[in-house]
Amino acid sequence: MPTRSRYIDRFFLLSTAALTLAGFVIFLSASLGLLAQNGVSFGSTAVKQLISLGLGIILFYVFSRLNYVWWRRSASFILIGAILVNLLLFIPSLALFHGGASRWIALGPLTFQPSEFLKIAFIIYLAAWVQFARDRIKTFTWGIVPYGVIMAILGALLLVQSDTDTLVIIAFTGIIMLFIAGVPLRHIGLVCLLLAMLVGAVIWFRPYAMQRFQVYLNPSANQSGAGYQINQSLIAIGSGQATGRGFGQSVQKFGYLPQPTDDSIFAVAGEEFGLIGAIGLVALYCLFAASAFRVGTRAPDPFGGMLAIGISILVITESFLNMAAMLGLVPLSGVPLLFVSHGGTALIIILAAAGIVANVSKARKA
Repeated sequence: MPTRSRYIDRFFLLSTAALTLAGFVIFLSASLGLLAQNGVSFGSTAVKQLISLGLGIILFYVFSRLNYVWWRRSASFILIGAILVNLLLFIPSLALFHGGASRWIALGPLTFQPSEFLKIAFIIYLAAWVQFARDRIKTFTWGIVPYGVIMAILGALLLVQSDTDTLVIIAFTGIIMLFIAGVPLRHIGLVCLLLAMLVGAVIWFRPYAMQRFQVYLNPSANQSGAGYQINQSLIAIGSGQATGRGFGQSVQKFGYLPQPTDDSIFAVAGEEFGLIGAIGLVALYCLFAASAFRVGTRAPDPFGGMLAIGISILVITESFLNMAAMLGLVPLSGVPLLFVSHGGTALIIILAAAGIVANVSKARKA
């Protein structure tokens, strides 16, 4: 057992704190746009986000003190538990439908998105598998096949929920983790080809996905319909110019930009803080990812290393996918901007995951 440090890696702690603080400030400003919407309370939304932030910070502290080795010993149970929680979506009395999809579970006044648990559970399990099969991970049987089996199960579960975005994020995170673990590039290429074929099939056979893809190819074709969100997002970001309109001064969030506190929150940030502010936010994500990756490279065992690196990849992939969608660089997605967007489940889970990375950093090599 490695000798453990008493202290969390300072670089990681500071980058996490800076990103969390910046995210909450951006959210508060974006949530002012709710004042222009009927039936939505600015006060209740801000309080819910503040409660989620508080719970996330508590879990960060708890998990930063829980020896990360425990996650390896419980990896199978954690993944099975996350799958079972997602199966609750098939119970009509518990499932909450929104936007044509069933991705939320409602328990009285509380709602949560079980796929957020699935992302972290997958990373924990794959990191444990890399530790278990580290001498054989380069072989097809012990590297790609187990990954393929897990992805087949998760793929079926997520596609039924019409949650292609989460499936792509999980699959991509796993591919990069396996590549870093030493899986041959030809095996990685095969997986990427199969994933591309799957995404292509989803676009072809599912009207909502085809519509998103068509909007991506020609966003100006239907500016008042399917292309409305991306066009309003580009207007918001463009009007921010270099330095932005200023904190709280966004115009688009007041009834023009759909979901200003959720999917479109990066557009609000771009309008208020301009190109300089947007670059600064991207830099904060890069600092977080680099600090978590640094923790992974200094971990005393493959499990700790893959755990920290996997969480780093997840954050950077999901957040950059959101920002790229708002810039029209990729088709629109329903993924949140982690640490920033409204959504208690995502914020709580990502801060808890950061707490796991913090604990790994305590066992770092000298």
